[in-house]
Amino acid sequence: MTTTADLLLTNAIVLTMDENLTSYEPGALAIQGENILAVGAEADILREYSANQLLDCQGKVLMPGLINAHTHVPMTLLRGLADDLRLDVWLLGYMMPVEREFVSPDFVRLGTQLACVELIRTGVTCFADMYYFEEEVARATAAAGLRALCSQSVMKFPTPDASFFEESLAAAREYIQRWKGHTLIIPSVAPHAPYTCTAEILRATAALAAEFDVPLHTHLAETALEVEDSRREHGMPVIPYVKKQNLFDAKVLAAHCVHIDEGEIKTLLHHKAGVAHNPSSNLKLASGFAPVTGMLGAGLNVGIGTDGPASNNDLDMFEEVRLAAFLGKATTGDPTALPAHTALAMATRLGANALHIGHLTGSLEPGKRADLILVDIFQLHNTPRFRRNHNGLYAQLVYAAKSTDVTDVMVNGKWLMRERELTTLNENELLQYVEEYARRIDVFLIQREKSVLSKLIAIGGATESETFEVQAKARIADSEPILKAVQNPEIEILHHRHYREYDVYFTFADPQQGYLRYREDEYLDEKGKVSNVRYRLTLIGPAREFHFPSDVLLSRSRYIAPATHSLRFYREYFNPSGEIVVEKERLRWRVLYHGTEFYINLDRLTTPELGLYVEVKSRTWSRRDAEHKAMVATDLLRFLGVAPQENVPLDYVEIIEKSSAQS
Repeated sequence: MTTTADLLLTNAIVLTMDENLTSYEPGALAIQGENILAVGAEADILREYSANQLLDCQGKVLMPGLINAHTHVPMTLLRGLADDLRLDVWLLGYMMPVEREFVSPDFVRLGTQLACVELIRTGVTCFADMYYFEEEVARATAAAGLRALCSQSVMKFPTPDASFFEESLAAAREYIQRWKGHTLIIPSVAPHAPYTCTAEILRATAALAAEFDVPLHTHLAETALEVEDSRREHGMPVIPYVKKQNLFDAKVLAAHCVHIDEGEIKTLLHHKAGVAHNPSSNLKLASGFAPVTGMLGAGLNVGIGTDGPASNNDLDMFEEVRLAAFLGKATTGDPTALPAHTALAMATRLGANALHIGHLTGSLEPGKRADLILVDIFQLHNTPRFRRNHNGLYAQLVYAAKSTDVTDVMVNGKWLMRERELTTLNENELLQYVEEYARRIDVFLIQREKSVLSKLIAIGGATESETFEVQAKARIADSEPILKAVQNPEIEILHHRHYREYDVYFTFADPQQGYLRYREDEYLDEKGKVSNVRYRLTLIGPAREFHFPSDVLLSRSRYIAPATHSLRFYREYFNPSGEIVVEKERLRWRVLYHGTEFYINLDRLTTPELGLYVEVKSRTWSRRDAEHKAMVATDLLRFLGVAPQENVPLDYVEIIEKSSAQS
């Protein structure tokens, strides 16, 4: 007597991708509801099972669906937006500003639907996602019929779906509560990365994931710069730092892990973390080569991901599996280091384990969900087939097969694609909406690229400074008269500092853009040693002079922002037409003179060697106040021993440019 199943798949080359890499040829598989009922040799399955539906697989490979272990699926709408850039410039200079402008529930829904089309067509049955409005990702994915780990992003700064991180945390909690137990969606939380999160966020998200027993999805040790910054800021590399924040109290899925050592691999293994290797993304962004063979050798569950389609630029897992195998060989100098069957396991069983859902999917075994694909290995690029080596079929799939060879896709016992025809999504209809988003984003970036100010505001943190600047400056031969004058009782000293300042002024072909100054301030203590360092950007607009007898009143736009990235970042992002370097040692006093507040700067310029200058400076929003300060500044300059006619109401960069033009 036979057992009745809903569906029998017969006449297939069955690769179970279980721990023993069991295969059957010819093989068959029985499905009951959403689960695999049995898998084995075709003769055995037909003898023990019957079904109302039988499908002849025509000798195709029947295997588990591929698992994309790390991606950001709504970013299909940003594919090709900004390429050939470093990670920090790409992410902070382009992706995040565009996302702040355009990402909405509608954007996320459309981007996810488009991604689901691509994923299904390329043989993916499950993916791990991290983005904003993640509940919309979950809804669109479930409607398309795919399985996914959908992780709500949390960052320390405002995001498209939250004004502050507490709001993101609250949204993540509610989302997890609503979706936990769903048949296709595993809800999750995603502290984006240590460098975009505070220690408090890392601890809070880990506690949230542990409370609901859901995975935690994050980026770790993606670039060498990230590790260097962690050492400098926290005194330790990335993995020990997040461990200290109790991140591994949760079931962690760590994307990238490019720059980790043997000890950190052991830490990940000890805490049962999963790793998502992203070969194309790491190569394209020049992030480096993850020690994948070392991770696998230690026993870590390492899956393969595409990363987001804006940094890859596709979701083709066949391409990623092939590249992962090649990289494993190239980085070790050993062609046997990462064989084809291991690479394919990373994209199936090991990937599922990395997502902490190996009990559900990743291999064709009784009791697991019916998530599977059929692959036609009889195309021209995939023939002939040699049978003498039992591993030959794995090599054929990894080194020769294409994603276009996938003909059929099933998830949870339901067909999402039959004979290359989608059953749950309308591809042509989606493509019409996509082009409209591309047009709008193009317009936004074209306008932004015309303005240095817009680019500064786009990367965040810029604030507008006072419009009117009272600035009186003169070259002097000796500093002693100034030092003596500031001690006069008529000048009340409110504060005194000693600096060493390094300025790089970016100049632009359009003079109306002004100057962008990158400044490194070193505070010097009484012994002349550096006690603190500050980095700052200042966008200085063209001066609009008002002609008063004092000749010291200027009006100009001025925006100030913290310089949280390297000079190299800003050079690549703003792409200036030229640079002017100014280095000086500065004594600064904040003073009250005749009831009016000013700064007195005594500067020794060393690059270029311009000698000594004294400068009186103040700023205000009020023109009336500026006029008053202009008159008082003239008097103060005279009190310091400088005649008004010696005043030079210019910034140092303007003095240098004027000097260069005259010479």
